[in-house]
Amino acid sequence: MPVNSFENYPMTWKPNKNQLTSPLYLSIANLLEYDILNGYLAPNTKLPPQRELADYLDINLSTITRAFKICELKGLIYATTGKGTFVAPNAGATISIADSETHKNYIEMAIIKPLDHFNSLVAETTKNVLSKGYLEKLLDYSSPLGTPYHKMSARKWLHKYNMDANIENIAITSGGQNSLTLTLISLFHSGDKIAVDKYTYPNFIQLANMLNIQLIPIEGDTFGMKPEELDAQCKLNNIQGIYLVPSCNNPTAILMNMERRQEIAKIIKKNNLILIEDAIYSFLAPENYLPITSFIPEQSIYINSTSKSLCSGTRVAFMVYPDKYSSKIIRGVYNINIKTPALNAEIIAELINTGMADKIIEEKRLISKERNEIYKRYFEIENPNENQDSFFRLLPLNQRFDANQFEKKALAKGIRVYHSNRFLVGNYEKKQFLRVSLSSAANSSELEKGLSILKYILLEPSDKENINSLII
Repeated sequence: MPVNSFENYPMTWKPNKNQLTSPLYLSIANLLEYDILNGYLAPNTKLPPQRELADYLDINLSTITRAFKICELKGLIYATTGKGTFVAPNAGATISIADSETHKNYIEMAIIKPLDHFNSLVAETTKNVLSKGYLEKLLDYSSPLGTPYHKMSARKWLHKYNMDANIENIAITSGGQNSLTLTLISLFHSGDKIAVDKYTYPNFIQLANMLNIQLIPIEGDTFGMKPEELDAQCKLNNIQGIYLVPSCNNPTAILMNMERRQEIAKIIKKNNLILIEDAIYSFLAPENYLPITSFIPEQSIYINSTSKSLCSGTRVAFMVYPDKYSSKIIRGVYNINIKTPALNAEIIAELINTGMADKIIEEKRLISKERNEIYKRYFEIENPNENQDSFFRLLPLNQRFDANQFEKKALAKGIRVYHSNRFLVGNYEKKQFLRVSLSSAANSSELEKGLSILKYILLEPSDKENINSLII
């Protein structure tokens, strides 16, 4: 088809032909990725048919097919048989924290802040650390994986959550996100596949996209990921790993029970997967719950971040790995981190060894219980297997909404909340929900005000015939 015939032809995406370089398929994939991540193509936008794009660019159809495949593997687009190719619902929807609170004019119910007012106790502990005579020893390059004292403190902390680890298999890292990055870069390669819950931690989605690692969504039920679905997908796909947050899945808040943990562990062992167990919410789980790692320690990377339990700003996490991955993990730490600041690790160790950490967690759980009771006065918790002390809740929607428009409408009304599309891995999903943070409001009164606004928005007439409502 002559190029001129496209001058006035409507197309949802027209890549700039002058920006194309060799190899063409990669150049087209990069242009498409750029336009998606920078908001020029909204989520769920239907892309032009591949043949139409090929005619427009005057290139082979196979070139477009290769470009689309690259973007599909990155989770940026998805194809539906008989309907076409669409921009993924959560493409470019990175969850980020505002740089400043100065002009904030809304109640935060999107980002999960971990009850930051307890940072005053952390500040007191920091003053004690700074007054010690060995401060200068914490300011050099030594002990990149953590000092023996810091590792012993980590071991003590992990033991509280039924995780028994040798100090030789513990690394002190710069937070949970840093641990995930270290794991993916050290143990996986571009093009590898990792199984995840259909709805999962969005920063892990974006991290995988950046590293060209394909996430395979696995269906779940009220107990979490289904073992038989995981096994089936392992047969269909060459899956190398699995990422799980079993103590309080983000965003569904599901607490995976012990029976399901054992079943999942059997499938992981059977298919020789590398388990990445994110234990960031282990402090909210019942005392008798064992980590999945305890059943398959030789196939697991266990990550326990202190950002939600103790202090978000210190950026300290404890990473446990088996001997067979030791050299690769250590290489990753040396080349990515060099080391985690020992001063930060010392503060966390001081909190643990003085008992202040236990006090912070006890107080946080009490406040979380109170805030969950407030939530239940406004909305019903439909899944009894959600973690009862969760810092956030899944709020099902009984009517479809445009995710971006709903979030903007909520913000205009005075609350910030996240739609389920931000957490979705894979194709378009009919069911929708909100993830509502209970821990980010300044106090219970502010939370109650935010929940009342949210309920009003969901009950507010959207037109003459429809009511946007919630089944409560």
